[in-house]
Amino acid sequence: MNKLIACTLLMAALLLQNPAAAAVEYKIVTASERGTYIKIGADLAQFVAPTANIKLEALPSAGSAENVRRLRYESGVKLALVQSDVYQAFLDIAAGGNAEARDMIRPLRVVMPLYNEEIYFIVRADSELNHIHEIQNAKINAGESGSGTALTSATLYRLMFGTAMPQQGTSYLSNEEALAKLVTDKTVDVVAVVAGQPAKLLVDMKPESRQLIKLLKFDPNHATSATVLKTYFAANVRARNYPNLLTADIPGLAVKAFLVTYDFQLKDTENHLRNMVRSLCQNFSTLQEKGHPKWREVEMALPDLGRGWFYYPATAWEVRACIAGKGKPAWTAAPKPAKDCSQQERILGLCTPAKPQ
Repeated sequence: MNKLIACTLLMAALLLQNPAAAAVEYKIVTASERGTYIKIGADLAQFVAPTANIKLEALPSAGSAENVRRLRYESGVKLALVQSDVYQAFLDIAAGGNAEARDMIRPLRVVMPLYNEEIYFIVRADSELNHIHEIQNAKINAGESGSGTALTSATLYRLMFGTAMPQQGTSYLSNEEALAKLVTDKTVDVVAVVAGQPAKLLVDMKPESRQLIKLLKFDPNHATSATVLKTYFAANVRARNYPNLLTADIPGLAVKAFLVTYDFQLKDTENHLRNMVRSLCQNFSTLQEKGHPKWREVEMALPDLGRGWFYYPATAWEVRACIAGKGKPAWTAAPKPAKDCSQQERILGLCTPAKPQ
């Protein structure tokens, strides 16, 4: 009888302690509160994480470059949204001998590619500029320092003109502050913005904004375009997304957005992330129906990755199970010769003075 009572009490205690495992608290770093990333993060928190027993908090940030740092070092951050060109810039700088970049990017892993983010260059409505390749020597707001937009601006400028953006005349203000300067004191000529369409910043503009600003077009036939399209993608900026700003679709550029994690080895974390991706598969139609319109461009797929990019094995297994296919990650980053501190390194906060010989 005593044994029976003891067993009954033990089972009751266990049930009271853990009637259902408490949801773990994870964070995903996104971008500006008026951008697309934070909407994507909020969708994951609402439609995907609960099924995986995760309480996911979508945090705003300065953007992709900051997200890499926070994923690497900030407690509780398990996921990040990162632009493909920012991820690649860290890899290139690491391969060039920058130890900080190497230590930061080496343990990061890709969960899956998501969608293309459009790149906008905004000028005054009366500007003589009409195409992206005409921005050379203009006063450009490249995006906030440490953001993916700033890195994209610098990379595009270098690809088009073979040189870094001039330090004088380049600013790193928020989108809102830069747009105000664009149309008031005119100390800014071009405002660069990276956001998946429909981007809230542009959607919220009133009809009279067409009298104040316009978007530059991408000319695929220009001499610089072939080089640009080795890193970026051609896109259409759709008038239906921005009826207060556009009367017709215009050709533009885009960069790929990735869902990224860390190479977590702790079994509990690995299992929760695995369950998260399983839930993503199960709730994919809900995301496409009720989430941000960009979810309709996402495919459950694991395309080949570039040198130095690796999928997270636990989540890759779940994606493969979802699509009954295989991703084929490539391995080993080819070393590159050391180089002087570049504009990209400065933007990413990886510029440290060379040690004296």
